[in-house]
Amino acid sequence: MININRTLTYILIIGGMIAMTSCSNSKTETGSQSSAAKTVQTASSQTETAPAAEFKKPEEYGKVIALTFDDGPSPVTTNMVLDVLEKYDVRATFFLVGNNISEGTADTIKREYDMGCEIANHSQTHSYMTKMTADEIKAEIDFTDGKIKEITGTVPAFFRPPYIDVNDTMFENIDKPFINGFGCNDWDDSVTAEERAQTVLNQAEDGAIILMHDAQGNDQTVEALETIIPALLDDGYELVTVSELFHAKNITPDEDSFVYSNVLQETPW
Repeated sequence: MININRTLTYILIIGGMIAMTSCSNSKTETGSQSSAAKTVQTASSQTETAPAAEFKKPEEYGKVIALTFDDGPSPVTTNMVLDVLEKYDVRATFFLVGNNISEGTADTIKREYDMGCEIANHSQTHSYMTKMTADEIKAEIDFTDGKIKEITGTVPAFFRPPYIDVNDTMFENIDKPFINGFGCNDWDDSVTAEERAQTVLNQAEDGAIILMHDAQGNDQTVEALETIIPALLDDGYELVTVSELFHAKNITPDEDSFVYSNVLQETPW
């Protein structure tokens, strides 16, 4: 009888220990799941917004070209450019000057981004950066990167030097590929919309980057786009952003010495 009671006691003790262990494991697992959920939520909240457009496989592209615009944003002219891009369902890349980014232009930048256009860095003050110290160069880039990120959630991938004036100090202190492009002198009011359009079309080639301006009042470039875009589309070009241009040609841009006007170029200039 005594042996039976002892046996029963051992069974009850062991059963209780198993139950407690099971309960403890359940709480630990639940706690781990809760902690994991919090980690995912935190990581998600800190992740930068993804690019607005997804790219095809490189082999799915034909001829590609990138229209780019400097010196914006302008609340009027940039939106006129966007109207034309939207009309033809094409994308472009906008190189912004940091000092032009304000509450008055934030909606324009957001519209660029929401349309799938790319937003890039064109310095803070549009000054000759070859005359700046390393710290001054970094400050120019960081200022404009920060302003753009506040609005889009992303940091620009590319940089266009003001006046396409570069030196080794800039390459050493700017961790972005440098972009030039084939221009059409559209900063000059004496150049007509027809002349601008013809210059762009004469320079068009697979992998090319076209350099234009969306500064306030540059209406002739807006007019020229009504000729440029349909002509490029009719010639079989796909109009893409600079990032997509490199992707389409399966090229990783060089950040150390190249200033790109065509992603297929084999020399630094």
